Amino acid sequence: MDLIPGNRLTLLQNGAEYFPALEAAIDQARREIFLESYIYEPDETGRRIGTALMRAAGRGVTVHVLLDGFGSKSLPRAVAEELRGAGVQLLFYRPKVSPWSLKRGRLRRMHRKIAVIDSRIAFVSGINIIDDMDAPGQTPPRYDYAVAVEGPLLAEIHDSARRLWTLVAWSQLRLRRSRRRAMPPLAASGEMEAAFVRRDNLRHRHDIEEAYLEAIASARQEIILANAYFLPGRHFRQALIQAAGRGVRVVLLLQGRVEYLLLHYASRALYGVLLDAGIEIYSYHRSFLHAKVAVIDGNWATVGSSNIDPFSLLLAREANVVVTDSGFAATLRGSLQQAMEEGAHRIMPDRWKHQPLYRRLIAWASYGLVRLLMGVTGYARRYE
Repeated sequence: MDLIPGNRLTLLQNGAEYFPALEAAIDQARREIFLESYIYEPDETGRRIGTALMRAAGRGVTVHVLLDGFGSKSLPRAVAEELRGAGVQLLFYRPKVSPWSLKRGRLRRMHRKIAVIDSRIAFVSGINIIDDMDAPGQTPPRYDYAVAVEGPLLAEIHDSARRLWTLVAWSQLRLRRSRRRAMPPLAASGEMEAAFVRRDNLRHRHDIEEAYLEAIASARQEIILANAYFLPGRHFRQALIQAAGRGVRVVLLLQGRVEYLLLHYASRALYGVLLDAGIEIYSYHRSFLHAKVAVIDGNWATVGSSNIDPFSLLLAREANVVVTDSGFAATLRGSLQQAMEEGAHRIMPDRWKHQPLYRRLIAWASYGLVRLLMGVTGYARRYE
């Protein structure tokens, strides 16, 4: 992972901060927009961003929107046609994979959340195009983060978005003949060193996990990791346990509400060994936790789309930004600390050990089922 100097990164919490910034950037676009999202809902937020994209296309901006074929499968055809009719180029990543197939290919999704506007600004996040406040049966808003990127790192993000768009367009015979827009040399916009870290099924299969493991291995004081779906493999678990063993404070802020039943209980099968190692676990219950972020030693931080689970680390296309900057890290750490104090409760080792037997059985049965499913799809050994 190569850190690029001269950037300015701005942390954005939840859709309340992210969507106004995204809409404003779209409205200032003059040449080209790439937008990628796993989920695109035609709710108030989706209509707001969609309208901004159509306005941009109407004034001659080349607008590319890439959505995942499974995550956005419920997008009404009328909405898609409205976008296309206004000049937005819209494609779906792997749109025809049966949900009933056991083939591993059906699990290879495009889970990235990226927007690149001209050569001016990019966004990398865990936030889908969906209304934060629309959470039926739950307390809104979803808890998540995005980062706005200005500076030389934009070139890598732009290149990744352009390459993926071209790949999907060629595969669907939808590539339009157009002049390639080269990214002009970018001047420094700040003093932060940062890297764009992605996961795909070719040259970057383990880049995100390796970035985490390298930072965890070098930690000397504190690791705070917030993750919506947390089911790490053996190497990742051992890295956290070893860090705690050498005196590093290791803190996990994890999902407290039930969203996906199997994964919810499977992740809890690992709590015992983590708690025994001295790792602090906080269960976030105020709303749905959707964040995928970390802060290490008050200087290293990451924000993006990748969970610490088999789906993100072995199968999906993901994208994170890593930044080494004490100011950015302090802002993210403060936000996480506030979330733990106001919206989470700490799981104490003694109470966890004395939980009812049936809960432990459910957790281990769920973990075993997840392992079985991974074995059926051929990924069990790769997640040791």
